[in-house]
Amino acid sequence: MNSPHPIQIENINFSYGRNSVLENANLIIEDKEFVCMVGPNGGGKTTLLKLILGLLEPQQGTISVFGNAPILGRKQIGYLPQHANLDSKFPVTVLDVVLMGRLGKTRIMGFYTQKDRAAAVEMLARVGLDKLINRPLAELSGGQRQRVLIARALVSEPQLLLLDEPTSSLDDYVERELYDLLLELNKELAVVVVTHDIGFVSSYVSKVICVNRQVRIHPTSAINENIIHDMYGKHIHMVRHDQEHGHA
Repeated sequence: MNSPHPIQIENINFSYGRNSVLENANLIIEDKEFVCMVGPNGGGKTTLLKLILGLLEPQQGTISVFGNAPILGRKQIGYLPQHANLDSKFPVTVLDVVLMGRLGKTRIMGFYTQKDRAAAVEMLARVGLDKLINRPLAELSGGQRQRVLIARALVSEPQLLLLDEPTSSLDDYVERELYDLLLELNKELAVVVVTHDIGFVSSYVSKVICVNRQVRIHPTSAINENIIHDMYGKHIHMVRHDQEHGHA
């Protein structure tokens, strides 16, 4: 028997009052896919993420996350929100932040176990930050903080990594490093990245999910300037193929 898809969405509609946000949306994310999601502000991307995470319920249609209702399936999702609620001046270490990812996995509150700490150390090693384990969060660069947050998402042992604009404040070099890391992680789990700039991800992802009230799916190679501008606005950058990655 085939295992259930990480995400399967069928004919969903969602509105805030009279404001229709998603109409007859369909989407399947396969096991170990690496895809990106694009679309204009207000087009429905954030709403779609909330539906997948079980934070909202569609008025029509069905959503399955690893064969379960989203509220149950989200335990298998590692999530990096666009604006993580972390005060960089708050006196916590890198290890403290990653351990937060074990909350809800092994406990709701209370002391962390030796297993929790071992898992956190392992994830920090995977993102290349094991030498900074006791470093205060405030001393890290923007790229390092994003790696810490990815480690926090990974420490819950997910099968799908969902990232909402993880590189929005990073320079080109750090952005490339981060996507190289995601490509490596993609060998073991599915990765969905929400972005406004598909220049970098065009050489990493297999397909582009375009969300603008409706959901349309395109192979990366089919995306061109006319499609982006006509359907989703000129604020989304043109796909380019100037990097060498054999994945997509």
